[in-house]
Order: sequence, then structure tokens, then C-alpha cells
Amino acid sequence: MQTAELVALPLRERLIAMEALWESLCPDPAQSPPVPDWHQDELTRRVAALDAGEDKVSPWEDAKDSIRQRARSMTRSST
Repeated sequence: MQTAELVALPLRERLIAMEALWESLCPDPAQSPPVPDWHQDELTRRVAALDAGEDKVSPWEDAKDSIRQRARSMTRSST
């Protein structure tokens, strides 16, 4: 499939294609590429902020609901 064909797909189908492509890059977690230093630095910063009570967190169920609501609104606006 060519890039132009992918871009022409509806958002939902593009997301499905993106997920399939991403999963095909690293089917075995043991062979995953190394984490770049800046990723590790950001993770360290975020954990420190959480530990210090500086970041707001949400229960997983609430976070999933929020993500689903945003995804639904994106899907509606792209049709």
C-alpha cells in the first residue's frame, strides 16, 4: 500500500494500520530497540514529579474513559 492510499483511509482504518505496522516492528519484546537516553531522562523526571506530588494522576478506568471520549469526538469530527 502506498502512502497516498494510507492517508486516504478513514481515521479508524489508519489507526488500525498504524498499530499493525508498529506491532510488526518488534514482535518479540526481547528484541526491542534500546530506549534512547532522552526517553529514560523523561521517565525519570516524571517518576520524580509523581513522587513529589507535582503531577496529577487519574485512576486507570477514568483515564480510559477520557481517552475513549476524545477518540469518539475525533472520529465524529473526521467524518
